[in-house]
Amino acid sequence: MVQYTPDHFDASFAALSDVTRRGVLEQLARSDASITDLARKFDMTLTGMKKHVGVLEQAGLVTTEKVGRVRTCRLGVCRLEEEAAWIESYRRLWAARFEALDAVIEELKRKERPRGRTKRK
Repeated sequence: MVQYTPDHFDASFAALSDVTRRGVLEQLARSDASITDLARKFDMTLTGMKKHVGVLEQAGLVTTEKVGRVRTCRLGVCRLEEEAAWIESYRRLWAARFEALDAVIEELKRKERPRGRTKRK
């Protein structure tokens, strides 16, 4: 099995656990934006948005660049391939378990006799 770096995963999943941060990523996927623009769009203070952007930046999901007094945000280099592979391994595990459960249910249905009828000898 692939070895994962827990710190990297902790940072990524912590960043993605908040609805505002996921919204910021969706917004930045469309176009770069300043922290001021993001704060206005999400109806929050500049300080609050700076904290959200900081969490995303720590996880590598966002990069920022300050030009003059404007800090511009854009999508970062972290592309979440490892996280997606980790999630996929669990999806496959659960899919296999549900398939096995379906097989048990189908077997039980085949063995079940119709009500009111008895088997003649």
